[in-house]
Amino acid sequence: MMRRTLATLAVSAAPLVASGAAPDYNFDVRPILSDRCFHCHGPDAADRKAKLRLDTREGARDVIESGEFLARIDSHDPDERMPPPESNLSLSDAERATLRQWIDSGYEYKEHWAFLPVGTPDPGASIDQFIEGRLAAEGLSLQPEARRETLIRRVAYDLTGLPPTLEEIDAFLADAGAGAYGRMVDRMLAKPAYGERMASHWMDIARYSDSYGYQVDRDRFVWPWRDWVIRAFNDNKPYDAFVVEQMAGDMLPGATDEQVLATTFHRLHPQKVEGGSVEEEFRVEYVADRLHTFGTAFLGLTLECSRCHDHKYDPVSQKEYYQLFSYFQNIDESGLYSYFTNAVPTPTLALIDDGQRERQAGLRAAVAEREGALAAVPGVGDRFAEWRDGGGEAELGGELLHLDFEADPGGGNSAVEGKVGKAVRLSGDDAVGTQVGNFKRTQPFSIALWMQTPERKGRAVVFHRSRAWTDAASRGYELLLEDGRLKWSLIHFWP
Repeated sequence: MMRRTLATLAVSAAPLVASGAAPDYNFDVRPILSDRCFHCHGPDAADRKAKLRLDTREGARDVIESGEFLARIDSHDPDERMPPPESNLSLSDAERATLRQWIDSGYEYKEHWAFLPVGTPDPGASIDQFIEGRLAAEGLSLQPEARRETLIRRVAYDLTGLPPTLEEIDAFLADAGAGAYGRMVDRMLAKPAYGERMASHWMDIARYSDSYGYQVDRDRFVWPWRDWVIRAFNDNKPYDAFVVEQMAGDMLPGATDEQVLATTFHRLHPQKVEGGSVEEEFRVEYVADRLHTFGTAFLGLTLECSRCHDHKYDPVSQKEYYQLFSYFQNIDESGLYSYFTNAVPTPTLALIDDGQRERQAGLRAAVAEREGALAAVPGVGDRFAEWRDGGGEAELGGELLHLDFEADPGGGNSAVEGKVGKAVRLSGDDAVGTQVGNFKRTQPFSIALWMQTPERKGRAVVFHRSRAWTDAASRGYELLLEDGRLKWSLIHFWP
């Protein structure tokens, strides 16, 4: 292939497409125009010269049909020649010949190839026929078939990433029947290593990693998704299902755990944890990362440019960028993961085996049975109302802790001894701390207080206990006033 390329470049007067054939706009013409013409006569209105657009058929019609286009690219006058000499760009004779063929054939424009519908393939066609047809058009032919030892080595590395074993080589050499090569390929496709080899490429596209990235770079346990990809290849999952399940497996009717797991594809971006990081800033970065990865993996497009302006070389506007952006921010996630705990950033999926799933179903059935039996007991509802209205108290077990408020030595909060505990005047500018209260996740506790508020507040913090608010994803608890009502939150990981 290298020898053929050098020979083509040496005969620069020959067109880049076969004689008499109409050049394909996307593969033969657009690369030339994009590299030599679009900077001054393309989609970017700010850099466009002479109000001329060559990236659309409507924009180019007049200069092409008047003959000016060909006259300019063929001219030897430096004041007329295109591209102009000061651009340090030029067209080879072969490129000019291709552009001339394109114009003679009707100068067809096409959408970006990523947006063109896939045609119905010829059932009788094969990759070999496609290659042989192109080689014939170039006056070339296939090389002689390689030795069998070479063939099996190439196939093994391509399909499994591993060399063939001596036993596999011997079996292929000993198979003298018709179709021996196909049978050898089938054996390689049936190996578990095939899925591992194919998954390695997909994991690169999906930006897979076993850590969160950035400076702290803690471990991230997403290997179940990696195993899902390997199974998808080894089970020969249809491509449409492979795409749909990774894009929106959780939104399928009756989604299985496997289909929800597939959507881990969207959560493989780097995640932040450093103190001082702004949650919303990095949440937006995660959405953008998902969008860019989608464009690369499924559209064959770079979308990053459109984040700031209409794309100059791919047909995507800034408006379209943010229309797509909206599809990828329907996840209730924080911009940070937990610093002090190893909690997996939400939303999460609890992966259980069949035995655990069966036990869960049994427990749910037992709970439903007992609830039904309790509801059937006469007067249960009345007895609860009597207990509630009579000032009934819950029985507390375990250690009881008294959450004395800390007095502010600076005098911002005035703490006065009361008959029970302490009283605190809330100034609105000073925090209320507690001497104890960093409870474990499953440790029961209760808090009791009386509060008088003389005015309705839109939002006010009464007290909160948190271990480094943003870094620990607000782990702790808080009591707020919102629109005149009390709001209590008990948080292990926010949201």
